Amino acid sequence: MTDRKYGGFWRRFFAFLIDKVILYVVSLILFLIGLLAMGLKGDMMSRAAASPEDIMQGVGAIWLIYLTASFLAGMTYFTWFHGIGGRTPGKMLLGLRVIQASGDPMTPGLAFLRCVGYLISGLVFGLGFLWIAFDGRKQGWHDKIAATLVIRERRISDRDTHRSFTEYDAGGKTAPDGGAIETPSSVPEPVSSLPRPEERQE
Repeated sequence: MTDRKYGGFWRRFFAFLIDKVILYVVSLILFLIGLLAMGLKGDMMSRAAASPEDIMQGVGAIWLIYLTASFLAGMTYFTWFHGIGGRTPGKMLLGLRVIQASGDPMTPGLAFLRCVGYLISGLVFGLGFLWIAFDGRKQGWHDKIAATLVIRERRISDRDTHRSFTEYDAGGKTAPDGGAIETPSSVPEPVSSLPRPEERQE
């Protein structure tokens, strides 16, 4: 793959935003399930309102449940989509795919390692993510840890299709799919019209 194009910072940023919206909905569902499982929605919540100290403890427990749900949802989400197909729904919409630096497809184990690398990329004010904008191969720190690349998928564009048909119309005998098409050397003359009535008189 010598002509690969790497996914730039902004394209990857907007793909990540789409994934974060999806993750927010999933995390919210897991958060509500966690509340129900721990009984914070019933008697424990009424007891938490008894004193300010109990309120703070209740809020802290709820926040911990939300952070745990968000973390687990994010790890599962990115590991699954990157490990199975090399792209999340956000990357799919923006034409991006994660591959190994060798060009091989992703594996679940490598996707998990890359996901762990997110934690390192976000340690120092997100510098590992900003690194994408300055790196020659658009790799963040998590990409370098897992030896992965984010590339733009090649698609058959309308310009290429138009160029193929233009070559055919110009006599290049090139079909849109690359095959050879024989063009007629001349156009047959149209069939002459029937003679007029006065022309049939003898």
